[in-house]
Amino acid sequence: MKVPFLDLQKIAAQQREELLAAAARVIDGGWFIHGREHEAFEREFAAYCGTGTCLGVANGLDALTLIFRAYRELGRLRDGDEVIVPANTYIASILAVTENRLTPVLVEPDPHTFNLDPARVAAAITPRTRAILPVHLYGRIADLPALAEIAARHRLLVVEDAAQAHGASLLGRKTGTWGDAAGFSFYPGKNLGALGDGGAVLTADAELAKTVRALRNYGSHVKYQNLYQGPNSRLDEMQAAFLRVRLPRLDAETARRRDVAARYLAGITHPGVALPEVPADPAGHVWHLFVVRVPDREAFVSHLTAQGVQTVIHYPVPPHRQPCYPELHGQGLPITEAIHREVVSLPMSPVMTDDQVAAVIAAVNAWAQDPVANTCDKEPVLLEERVN
Repeated sequence: MKVPFLDLQKIAAQQREELLAAAARVIDGGWFIHGREHEAFEREFAAYCGTGTCLGVANGLDALTLIFRAYRELGRLRDGDEVIVPANTYIASILAVTENRLTPVLVEPDPHTFNLDPARVAAAITPRTRAILPVHLYGRIADLPALAEIAARHRLLVVEDAAQAHGASLLGRKTGTWGDAAGFSFYPGKNLGALGDGGAVLTADAELAKTVRALRNYGSHVKYQNLYQGPNSRLDEMQAAFLRVRLPRLDAETARRRDVAARYLAGITHPGVALPEVPADPAGHVWHLFVVRVPDREAFVSHLTAQGVQTVIHYPVPPHRQPCYPELHGQGLPITEAIHREVVSLPMSPVMTDDQVAAVIAAVNAWAQDPVANTCDKEPVLLEERVN
């Protein structure tokens, strides 16, 4: 049986008629930028998340970049200020920091949750630290109560990177409502995905919202008057209309993702495959990705491919090893390097059938692992990274 990693065509097909009707509304309405669909989606997504203001932007990277840019314009951040970022995040989190001439401080994650370790965050704070950027990686909400307490004690901003965690919650509060602001992505592969690119800023800070609203539109708060030298970053009307169709199904699709994850967790018994830790509160994880760790990734991926199971590596090269950041190359980050060396994302989708889930489980359990490489590094040491 062939099991795709993520069948976007099948996901869209479930709402084909509604999506076509949404497209027709936009086409017939004749308003294609910042129109009624965009305004309605901003209201609906803010209400869903439980925060004051949603501002649609062009993509998830822009959402984070504009938040930091707005804080610069408001005088809260200045050149060289430090922002604590998880070392094992996708590079977009760090790009948003450096794009604003801020200094990323890479901090190792908890090896069990993959999210920022509050103890390591506290140890990394210096007189130049001004913000913490927790990333809710793979759909699991970070330890925001602990991080919020640290931030309050040191008077730091908290900017959530919620690109992978639409609808995840902790203590009854969804992602996007814990920090001073949050950035979301609506890339098609996200839990709440458009049929193109898109993103949003969420905040309860009226002054920040006003600044981002101007910045996303050439820095203009009134037509032909420009307060700032702003970019053009707008969620177009068509994608907003599609997202309005997708949003009401998000919770049901998340429930199916949780069901798939539960089946994996119960069914995968291979001793050489380290399964993700499950949070005590099931609402704390929306399972954007189901990521396992294996000591011999190349052999594991080859085996699954031969069994018809498609996998993806999120992410093969950590940010501090990327050519665009030579200033970060010398950092010793053993936990991060082990994670990036060993992680494999199994198929995860709200449209997976039970037979497909069973096929993945059977394929994983049938892996004839090399007996000399039989455990993942629980407390990893720094090793030379292999080329994959």
